[in-house]
Amino acid sequence: MDYKSAGVDIEAGYKSVELMKEHVKRTMREEVMGGLGGFSGAFSLAKIKEMEEPVLLSGTDGCGTKVKLAMIMDKHDTIGIDAVAMCVNDIACAGGEPLFFLDYIACGKNYPEKIAAIVGGVAEGCVQSDAALIGGETAEHPGLMPEDEYDLAGFAVGVSDKKDMITGEDLKTGDVLIGMASTGVHSNGFSLVRKVFEMTRESLDTYYDELGTTLGEALLAPTRIYVKALKSIKNAGVRIHACSHITGGGFYENVPRMLKEGTHAVIEKDSYPVLPIFKLLAKTGNIEEKMMYNTFNMGLGMVLAVDPADADKTMEAIKAAGDTPYVVGRIEEGEKGVTLC
Repeated sequence: MDYKSAGVDIEAGYKSVELMKEHVKRTMREEVMGGLGGFSGAFSLAKIKEMEEPVLLSGTDGCGTKVKLAMIMDKHDTIGIDAVAMCVNDIACAGGEPLFFLDYIACGKNYPEKIAAIVGGVAEGCVQSDAALIGGETAEHPGLMPEDEYDLAGFAVGVSDKKDMITGEDLKTGDVLIGMASTGVHSNGFSLVRKVFEMTRESLDTYYDELGTTLGEALLAPTRIYVKALKSIKNAGVRIHACSHITGGGFYENVPRMLKEGTHAVIEKDSYPVLPIFKLLAKTGNIEEKMMYNTFNMGLGMVLAVDPADADKTMEAIKAAGDTPYVVGRIEEGEKGVTLC
């Protein structure tokens, strides 16, 4: 009897590490100390000393049941982007700069090429957010998970000078709300998505004219990472008053999280295009409009508030970073909450 006969292949683990090294190299920052394979990842904080009052920010998340689609479609090279995005977007909307990321993959059986593809996506997400991938863990769970299944999660650490943090305290009546376009469903609401559409390879490979692609490709589109767009706004000299990452709970749960007492957000639904995938979801699943806005991002992955005088400069900074912005509403005086009209 040995570990391999018990279901854990140590040699496959070694091969996975070798295959993923090239991906990890792409994410390196000068602060990273040591290489892949140590017991911990080391990251120098020397540069942070230049800040007046540095504050570490952290975020942890997974991809939810979106991984089920990746498994059905046998496409594993983008799901890692989602894992990174869900963490670094939270850090960025608090005013932080992501520094490094670590991933955790739990699988029924370690297939090195599949694990390397997943980590390749993680590395791409790190490149998009300028974060270093300094470590991770791949754990085989024979008997706990089916051999061909896996789950993916991770966490990121970032930093911000305390004076640059986005807390919502600067928010005031009359501020303009600007939304940044999403790439699709991102990584939230997939338990409902999987109830609406048949989760088979045939169903996911079906082409829809209104989507311009297959259903599976539209649903698996990786979560947009907004780190560089928010950095571009800061570099343009604009002070963001408040910011919300539109994730699980959609608009009704997430927008109020960026507000302070006595302020109310008003968002005009026709101020930006709702993506076709959401229209198809609503129609196919007979989902009422309020539930759609209470579950999905509906085409906006991030919403931020700025002074009206900074609106044009903010829009230009977002475009310069490669994102698509829309003026979607305003801040009014009133009870803390959001109105969609």
